[in-house]
Amino acid sequence: MAKIHAYLNFNGNCAEAFSFYEGVFNTKNVGIYKMGDMPPMEGAPAIPDSAKEKVMHTALFINETTMIMGSDVVPEFGHQYQAGNNVYVMLDTETAEEAKSIYEKLSVNAQRMEMPLGEQFWAELYASFADQFGINWMIHFEGNKAQKCEDE
Repeated sequence: MAKIHAYLNFNGNCAEAFSFYEGVFNTKNVGIYKMGDMPPMEGAPAIPDSAKEKVMHTALFINETTMIMGSDVVPEFGHQYQAGNNVYVMLDTETAEEAKSIYEKLSVNAQRMEMPLGEQFWAELYASFADQFGINWMIHFEGNKAQKCEDE
C-alpha cells in the first residue's frame, strides 16, 4: 500500500523550517540536498549563484510510516512560491498527551490560528493553524469521540 507523505515548498527558509520540525517531532533529518549539490545536466540551465544554497530536497520521518519532505522554490527555474491554504498536514495522534505536546511546540509563533487545541464534536482534541513558516497543520485526537459516533 502507498504511504502518504506531505511535501512542503518554502520561499528560501526550508532548512530553517526543517530544523524547527526536528525539534517538534524529536527526530533527525534524513539529509539536505542543496541546489548547488546537483551535478550539471546536459540541456538543463546552470544553477544561478543566488539559488545554490537553497534546498533542493530534504525529509524527516515523524514515525516509521509518516514523512514530511520539502524544498525551496527557485524562481529562476520558473517556479513561484505561493502561500495558500491548499495544503494541510494532518497529524492523527494516539494520545491526548501527544496531541498537546505537538500542539505546544508546533504552534509557537503561529501565523494564523484557525482553531486552538480543544474539544470538538468529532474529536476529543483538535486544532488547525498555520505555523510560523506558513504551513497549515491539523492536530487530531479522536479519543472518547470514536465510541459516540459508533453508537449513533
